[in-house]
Amino acid sequence: MNRRRFLQTSAATLAAQLPAQGRKRNIVFVLCDDHRYDFIGALGHPWLKGHTPNLDRMVNRGVHFRNAFVTSSLCSPSRASVLTGLYMHQHGISDNFSPLNPNLPKFPQLLQDAGYRNAFLGKWHMGGDSDAPQAGFDHWLSFRGQGEYANPEVNLNGKRQRMQGNMTDILTDEARKFIAANASRPFCLYLSHKAVHAPFQAPERHQKLFEGLPVPRPKTLPYKEEYYRQWPDWVRLRRATRHGVDGAIDSDESWEVHYRRYCQCLIGIDESLGQIFTELEKNKLLEDTLVVYMGDNGFMWGEHGLIDKRAMYEPSIRIPLLMHCPSLFGAGARAVDAMALNLDIAPTFLDAGDVKPPSSMQGRSLLGPARGATPSNWRKDFLYQYAWEQDFPYTPNIIGLRTETHSLMHYPGAWDIPELYDIRKDPDQIHNLIAGARIGPRMRGRYVNHIKDPETKKLVEAMQDRLWTILTETGGDPRLSGKSSDADKFAL
Repeated sequence: MNRRRFLQTSAATLAAQLPAQGRKRNIVFVLCDDHRYDFIGALGHPWLKGHTPNLDRMVNRGVHFRNAFVTSSLCSPSRASVLTGLYMHQHGISDNFSPLNPNLPKFPQLLQDAGYRNAFLGKWHMGGDSDAPQAGFDHWLSFRGQGEYANPEVNLNGKRQRMQGNMTDILTDEARKFIAANASRPFCLYLSHKAVHAPFQAPERHQKLFEGLPVPRPKTLPYKEEYYRQWPDWVRLRRATRHGVDGAIDSDESWEVHYRRYCQCLIGIDESLGQIFTELEKNKLLEDTLVVYMGDNGFMWGEHGLIDKRAMYEPSIRIPLLMHCPSLFGAGARAVDAMALNLDIAPTFLDAGDVKPPSSMQGRSLLGPARGATPSNWRKDFLYQYAWEQDFPYTPNIIGLRTETHSLMHYPGAWDIPELYDIRKDPDQIHNLIAGARIGPRMRGRYVNHIKDPETKKLVEAMQDRLWTILTETGGDPRLSGKSSDADKFAL
């Protein structure tokens, strides 16, 4: 290709990537609470086929990241990572009650500085005692903590009031108004739904859906000693708590009842997404607006006998991540296998707004992979962290590494066995490859020293090395990797 042809092609490519209206690209970010990766009709969920047309639209006519994960499966730590592009040990939010450091760079403020008008609507959940407007947003509607589904009390631009209706519908109406009022200027709308968080309460129009249908039962739901001999003791114990199938969210109702209500709430979320698309189309913005849909973490519905999230099992850490922007991605569907994280949302939005991300951000823009151009040095693994909670003590501290093929997890501070699963051969995570690495009452040493199979031990050592590297490079404590050092033999 000669220089002239190259310049012509480059110019055409750039023009295709810029908004047709000749301004900064609008951004709509829809964050759904506790929406796990496979609860969408187009992705094969038996109940939701035909019931999620708008999510299906994003799967079938947009970009679907098939390997999207959170780096901590808990509401506030994940949301802090979304805003900052940082791992939990860097942004400092390890529970659902602490406020986010106001001095950390966050994508809304950086977009605002670049000329965007920003709105935050919904669940903030970083500092549960306050719902006050946060820096970086020109329009604000939020609530304290988890908020309420029906006739909720909200903070609308600093004034507390009670609004009538279901929270999902209220937030959607406010989102539509914001889009219409700001159609002539660049905006970033962050719609952060309360749904589908427990206790699940769908709009009344959906409360009869799915009655009488048999609930899908995962392979690892039944209590089997052959399973629990391979798994940590805390998994068996958690089964009977509010975060297990035998405790079911501290309710006398079965987990099957809660499962049905969860699906009912998702229908309201899908309707909300449809109204957002309609409003964008009405204002001639749909072609050029980057719409991103995501879950803040996954959710377990009986896997390993567990309910809720927090654990590092696949249904807990995997999320739906969908994008739609015909002028940027084209009109057809694209499934992306590149590993995407909640850390990537902030740099993605900054990239879309032509704002350079701060060097401190640990995520990467997803626009390249979304356009079919995944860099050769794209990540192959990530660090998972969960910090034990005093209010929900059923799950211990967790440090883990998820690679493209394996998942390693161990539990600092808990006397229990670690876990390693080959995701390709064992997607249900039944066969713990290091089940024999339990430390006995008179034993000492790192668990890796008690792995008998040499190839498995070599794999774990390599994964611990990688954990050490990630923790070191991102400002964490590398000792949490479990890696041994030459000095260990001199310890008493």
